[in-house]
This record gives sequence, structure tokens and C-alpha cells, in this order.
Amino acid sequence: MIQVENLMKRYAGGEAVRGITFSVEKGEVVGFLGPNGAGKSTTMRMLTGYLPPTDGRIEVAGAKLPKESLLVRQRIGYMPENVPLYPEMRVEEFLEYRGRLKRVSRGEITHRVGLVLDQCGLTDVRGKIIGSLSKGFRQRVGLADALVHNPMLLILDEPTAGLDPHQIRSFRELIKELGKDRTILLSTHILSEVEMVCRRAIIINKGKIEASDTLANLEKRVQAGALQIEVKADPAVAKEKLTKIAEVSLVTELNRAGDWVSYEVTAAPGKDIRGEVDGLIKREQWPLREFRREKARLEDVFVELTQD
Repeated sequence: MIQVENLMKRYAGGEAVRGITFSVEKGEVVGFLGPNGAGKSTTMRMLTGYLPPTDGRIEVAGAKLPKESLLVRQRIGYMPENVPLYPEMRVEEFLEYRGRLKRVSRGEITHRVGLVLDQCGLTDVRGKIIGSLSKGFRQRVGLADALVHNPMLLILDEPTAGLDPHQIRSFRELIKELGKDRTILLSTHILSEVEMVCRRAIIINKGKIEASDTLANLEKRVQAGALQIEVKADPAVAKEKLTKIAEVSLVTELNRAGDWVSYEVTAAPGKDIRGEVDGLIKREQWPLREFRREKARLEDVFVELTQD
């Protein structure tokens, strides 16, 4: 559905996107992640035909950019971070207008508008002025606009920005439902959102792709090397001996409670230190009342791949 090869975008001040290559297959829901200024929005604007690339090859929904820009726009639904709406128009009126602009046929326009109103939970506000709606409902209107012409591919740039937790949860469920029969590329800073709705993630940093894999494989790369242990031992001695384990990169004391002391023991990337730590505790005969491994999260992967 999306094929990108050696994509590059230069400005007078330097390179925003530096020769990236990635793909998104039909039916996938993929998270597109990166810190501020990483090149996410620039890349998404090039994928939607709103911004011409400096170099590289882009194919979206079977059409090539920038040569077939109009055809790409007919086949995709794009929801930018700041949704452009006409606040003086009514919801249904606005969606009918947008549908006509996107060349939805006269015979289909009423059906399509009614369908997206229902899909996006807007039926009860269809006659309201857009400017009078809450931020959450305005975001839903933006999503309905992206869907009104029944696109094969949805590109969503920070769709839950500025929403409260209830609105975010509701919007997340809506995206999951839409992902059942569409390809979705989702850019967001809310990493838990990606964990809940995406199977794969692409991480970009400083204009280059740092990783592109399933969430499970990305988490394995970090192995979050974090073990939480609590032992009865001399704190200085315990920390020294834990630090000397070959694959341990960091030992952090968390708490003391009487004779008990707890540590977070962090492994080198990709290493599993449970056996070595367990062996040390048994050799030293330290009484033990906590031993657990922190599961790697997407946040751990993101920080490791994008921090300076």
C-alpha cells in the first residue's frame, strides 16, 4: 500500500528527511513514531502529495508521487494534526461539501455522509454548527472528512492531540474498528496508543529510520534488562557484587526497609541476566522476597533508539 525508497527532503537549513526506505502492506495498522523534529510530519505530507520530495521514490495506493498526485489523493484519507474545518458550517453540510470536492457521485453522497456520521459517532450532532462542538467532536468531524470518499488508506497525524482521556479512549476504539478493513498509518506521541492499536511500528529520528518491525520484535531488542529484586544484605556489598556481573550495565538502589534493600538491575541491550543474578543471590545466601522482570515497553524501545 505504501512503498518508499531513499526518500529525501532538503530545505535551505538542511535535510529534514535523509534517504529513508520503508513499506506498509495492505491491511496493516502501523505506528509512525519519532521525537519532535524527527521528520514525521514532513514524511506524511510527502506521502499525501502535499509536499514534493527532493529525491527518492514514493508509491501510495498503487500510484506514484509526485507524478500521480491527484490519483493518490483520491485513494487516501488524510487527517492532519490541526484539522482544517469550516467552523460556521453544520456538520452534515460540511461533510456533503467535502464529499463533493472529493468527487463522490451524487447518488452516493447521501449514503456516504450518513455512513461516516454513524461510524464516527456524529449522528446526534449532524445538524450542529462545527464551531460550537468540543475538541473531541471536531476531531471526529476531521476523521469523517478523511473517510467520506471511502479511501483504501488512512494517514492520521496526531489524531488524539489535545483530547482528554475519555475522548482518547473513544477515538482509539474508533481507529481499531476502522483498521479492520483499511490500511492505517498512525503518527502519535502517545505510545500506549500504538501498543493498543498497531501490530508494527516505524521509528524515525533525525530524518532517518531507526527501526521498522513488529512491536514484539522491537521489545525483544531492548529486553528491558530491568530486574526488580529485594534482598536482605549489606547495601554496599550487594550493589558492588551485582555491578560486577558481566552483562549488568546499571544497578540502582530503590528503597531500604530495615535490613531489606531493593534494586533495579539493568542489563546490557539484548541480554537476559536473570540466571546470573539468581546464581549470585544463592551463592551469597541473601534472603530474597522479590524477584521480577520488568517487561519491555514500546517506550523503552523509543527512548533507546532516539535519545542522544
